[in-house]
Formats: sequence, C-alpha cells, structure tokens
Amino acid sequence: MHRSSSSDARKKDTREKIELGGLIVKAGLRYEKRAVLLGLLVDGHRRIGEDDGERARLSAIGAEAFGRDHE
Repeated sequence: MHRSSSSDARKKDTREKIELGGLIVKAGLRYEKRAVLLGLLVDGHRRIGEDDGERARLSAIGAEAFGRDHE
C-alpha cells in the first residue's frame, strides 16, 4: 500500500511539472535561458506578494492567453 501511494504521489508530481513546463512554452519562453526564466518567476513572485493590483493584472493577461487556446 505504501509503495502505491508513493508511486501515485510521484506521478502526480511529474504531471504537475510537465504542466508547468507547458506554461513556459505557451508564454513563448521555450528558448530562454533557465536563469532568465527563474529571474522572471522570482521577480513576479515578489511583485504579486506586494501588490494585489499586480496580481490581478497578471491574472488577466494569463486568462486572456488561455482564452486564445480556443480560437
């Protein structure tokens, strides 16, 4: 039983990482250096932690990008 739950957790973690990588591709950042990607994410994390308006602005941009999937 323990082995099965551990395997399920690993599969879930792997699926989540693949989905997160897909966001990088969707944003058009596939070929950026990893340091640039990490810098963008760290900066964004700091900005949304300090400013609810920035969180809302970025959320709207992301929602618009997801909406283009259906065009």
